[in-house]
Amino acid sequence: MKKVMNSKTLLSVISLVLIAAMALGFAGCSNNETPSVDGEKTFVFKVVDLDGTEKSFDITTDAKTVGEALLAEKLISGTTSEYGLMVDTVNGIKYDYTADGAYWAFHINDEYAMSGVDTTEITEGATYSFVATKA
Repeated sequence: MKKVMNSKTLLSVISLVLIAAMALGFAGCSNNETPSVDGEKTFVFKVVDLDGTEKSFDITTDAKTVGEALLAEKLISGTTSEYGLMVDTVNGIKYDYTADGAYWAFHINDEYAMSGVDTTEITEGATYSFVATKA
């Protein structure tokens, strides 16, 4: 009888360890390719580099402008002047027009934007992109 109780106890301990390991495994599963900030508005953000590689992100935010949301996600950076934000780095890829003739062109729904990223208010469901362009 004593041996049966030890086997049951061992089986219980092994079951608990397996359940805990599975729970930790599932908790660690996430898609880090699509960063997102909690919020009310959603949009798709696409990045197309010079070789044509495209990467897409689903963004959810409470930010007012596309630039504010993308800066918060650390997907863009650049310098600010009296003309607004001049984006030189997108998703970690930097282009310098004076050095290599390449720059990031801002697009709204696959059309060249007529406003800057930092002044473009978010439209629910829209697609915003930065497309690498070489002169």
